[in-house]
Amino acid sequence: MARSTIPPSASSAHPSGEHPDGWPGKDLGLPEEGPRSVGRIGRRVVALLIDGALADLVAFVTGVWSPLEGSGDIAHTWIQLAIFAALQVLFICLLSGSFGHVCVGLRVVPIRGGYVGVWRPVVRTVLLCLVVPALIIDRDSRGAHDRIAGTVLVRR
Repeated sequence: MARSTIPPSASSAHPSGEHPDGWPGKDLGLPEEGPRSVGRIGRRVVALLIDGALADLVAFVTGVWSPLEGSGDIAHTWIQLAIFAALQVLFICLLSGSFGHVCVGLRVVPIRGGYVGVWRPVVRTVLLCLVVPALIIDRDSRGAHDRIAGTVLVRR
């Protein structure tokens, strides 16, 4: 009887729930834990919720949205999304992370190092607002929006 010659790292199911090649970010030269390790899903979700709440707060203060009356029409929903996007780009350019990222100890960095610049946050945010690219995650826990922008979300 022939044995399977597939190495353990190539199998898709791991009973321990571990990353197939060690840890997310290993292929990118990032550490397993601590500063510059890949931000985990829990922190990312909390950061997104904080960013959404901040965008809603700005929309409320500017009169675009009311928690009691709702948005009213589709134009107001697009304005809320534009506020979210503007805050993302602004904070990532200035602080290397959105307000939510900063609150949970994450930052956006280019794969090749250096300053994140302006075009990366713009591309990353446009794709994040489309939602689907953010749901397509690779084995290094990067969404398609991060891969296309050449960035990774790491711990501070």
